[in-house]
Amino acid sequence: MGPHVAGRSLIVIGLVITVIGVLFLLAGRIPWLGRLPGDILIKRENFTFYFPVTTCVIASLVLSVILYILFRK
Repeated sequence: MGPHVAGRSLIVIGLVITVIGVLFLLAGRIPWLGRLPGDILIKRENFTFYFPVTTCVIASLVLSVILYILFRK
């Protein structure tokens, strides 16, 4: 792995971390984020289980497209 590839990888990783941070900051202001059909929410008396299946799939697709665009040759 040459310095060009390592440098580009570090830039991409930094951008991904930045985007994730911005999403965490804006998550409360985006009403549909985490409440999509297919997201699992189980509430009991003293227990809450939440697994955002659909949100994870969409985030994965978006990230895959971004990485494909950045790393294509």
